[in-house]
Amino acid sequence: MAIFYHEQEGLFHLQSKDMSYVIQLVHGYPAHAYWGKRLSQHGNLTGLIRYVERCSFIPNSVPEDNSISLDTLPQEYPQYGTGDFRTPAYQIQLKDGTRVTELKYSTHRIVQGKPALEGLPAVYAEDGDDVQTLELELRDEHLGLTVVLSYTVFGAFSAMARSVRFIHNGKEPFRILKAMSASVNFQDADFEWLNLHGSWTRERHMERRPLGHGSTTAQSRRGASSHQMNPFVALLRPNADEDQGDVFGFSLVYSGNFEAEAEVDQFDTTRVSIGMNAFDFSWLQLPGESFQTPEAVMVYSPEGLGGLSRTYHKLYRTRLCRGAYRDRERPILVNNWEATYFDFNADKIEAIATSAAELGIELFVLDDGWFGKRDDDTSSLGDWIVDRNKLPQGLGDLAERVKSQGLQFGLWFEPEMISPDSDLYTKHPDWCLHAPERRRTEARKQLVLDMSRQDVRDYLFESLSAVLESAPISYVKWDMNRNMTEIGSALASAERQSETAHRYILGLYELLERLTNKFPEVLFESCSGGGGRFDPGMLYYMPQTWTSDDTDAVERLKIQYGTSIVYPISTMGSHVSAVPNHQVGRVTPLETRGDVAMSGNFGYELDLTVFTEEEKAIVREQVSVYKEIRSLVQQGDFYRLRSPFTGKGNETAWMFVSEDRTEALVFYFQVLAVPNAPMKRLNLKGLNPEWTYSVEGLDSLHGGDLLMQAGLHLPLFHHDYASKWWKVKAVQE
Repeated sequence: MAIFYHEQEGLFHLQSKDMSYVIQLVHGYPAHAYWGKRLSQHGNLTGLIRYVERCSFIPNSVPEDNSISLDTLPQEYPQYGTGDFRTPAYQIQLKDGTRVTELKYSTHRIVQGKPALEGLPAVYAEDGDDVQTLELELRDEHLGLTVVLSYTVFGAFSAMARSVRFIHNGKEPFRILKAMSASVNFQDADFEWLNLHGSWTRERHMERRPLGHGSTTAQSRRGASSHQMNPFVALLRPNADEDQGDVFGFSLVYSGNFEAEAEVDQFDTTRVSIGMNAFDFSWLQLPGESFQTPEAVMVYSPEGLGGLSRTYHKLYRTRLCRGAYRDRERPILVNNWEATYFDFNADKIEAIATSAAELGIELFVLDDGWFGKRDDDTSSLGDWIVDRNKLPQGLGDLAERVKSQGLQFGLWFEPEMISPDSDLYTKHPDWCLHAPERRRTEARKQLVLDMSRQDVRDYLFESLSAVLESAPISYVKWDMNRNMTEIGSALASAERQSETAHRYILGLYELLERLTNKFPEVLFESCSGGGGRFDPGMLYYMPQTWTSDDTDAVERLKIQYGTSIVYPISTMGSHVSAVPNHQVGRVTPLETRGDVAMSGNFGYELDLTVFTEEEKAIVREQVSVYKEIRSLVQQGDFYRLRSPFTGKGNETAWMFVSEDRTEALVFYFQVLAVPNAPMKRLNLKGLNPEWTYSVEGLDSLHGGDLLMQAGLHLPLFHHDYASKWWKVKAVQE
């Protein structure tokens, strides 16, 4: 891996594991020349960009060369107003109201490692990593603006991290109206677009369609990365599938409003950009100040979506997630939410914990309802003081009662919200997001605290710290159950109100940094009505996320499959819940619910005290099995075998393979029984074709090539919602 600069040609060649990215300076404009499979240093890369003189409607940006126009040049960070009519990467409004700027190359630096981003989460490098960063410095001399384009490449990954820093060295303030994290110009439009869309309880469903002329977008304007659209898109060659073909991924390490766009222009070139959403955003930048965009992580795979996913998985698992639990096995938990909702006391909780201990479960999590006067969802958010009516001896006593059963103790919070019916709101009604003289829109009977305010963050830090210090708490579920409305801050001046949504996210990150540093041994799990903020930004502080509030095993097949396109299995909370399912009313076998949930961070959300002896035996076996396989599930390589999004969606299959390929787990799910069904086989992936493997439940040994090329016989199920899994191990001969 290396970053090469060819000064005479003005060319930068960035190489990583199996990938090259080439930038060429064209009359001072950084232009995109190539991104794809790794190139050698021996070829002539200066001819990658073609220059053709066009008609008079294509402005000539370089007077001495009519073949160069910004409207056709594949720029790295394009602006609007000087001849490029396509989507710009940034836009600035000057004090006089004009919006014309022009950035040209000034200098560059190539540094070892990866500088941290101020106030923002990002992938990182550790000592010994083969990592280099190119910082391209562009300047608008008239404005006194310096823009630094940062490109980090990783020797071990076909991946690049990009971000942008705006530095104001001029004399007059200006407004940043748009600041994308990355822009890439492809020289053709022969792509299909993939995004992850959904809604509450139906998150991250895959959608793939051809690009057409004009713009294709995925975005959120909700103040959070959202259930509806995830901050990830990919461009795929039409022949690309799960295992082969070129795929280009774009993932934004940010938890707020975002936008990703692919624009196909009149000449069938494609410009892809990703970053913060410019909708309802502007940032007043004063002389001497700098502004940092979030980071975009771009991955190239010649091995289809599967190769793309495994790159993201390992990079995010080992160089985005942090802390004590980054590489540690995650505990099996039981959460009381669907067992009790708000109706519980210490004896009921202890009874569930006792049952959990008998079944081998390791962690009990007390969900909503333990604080203030919280008997339903209409009050007390913000009053982080234990409810002595439910827990007269306090959290410390309850935690010790749970610990006496051999379980760890965890707790649910919703720190970013405030109930109008709360002591905190009575004392500080201006602490929520709001606009003067306008109604305050409630959702779930709650408002959103203004996390852009330091006093709000300080209050939360102190009150949450007090709770975490009051009892032996080893796990926190951090929830956020609504999106932003009336986005304004009582402390912000009129000229800075449009900064509030971004300042909220920056404030949230600051609070999370303080709390996770103070409580490094606490396992934090993010949640937003399930997966409403399942994004790389949150994973930087919390290494796992509650994947969805929908715990139905059938619905979870699509949710977990889609989530796996970019996010590691170790980040997915996946639990068994009661039937009929509380979201869709479906009744599925306990075995199938367990198999789906064991394909993530395993746990239960139900009342263990009402189990029959037969159900207890099944759960005891599930818990025992998961303890044996969880390191492989949470840290292994993930291969998708059959998609619930294709055909009739009746089958789903995936597998986990150890890094050394000596063992694997294969899961197969069939939603509805098929009468007089055809006999099918399931081809495996990721094994060593030259090795011999045993398959649990089968007498004979099998070559790795046979298992991948011919596959395993699938069972003939005679009931709906069926599942089967196999252990596969290499045999030493």
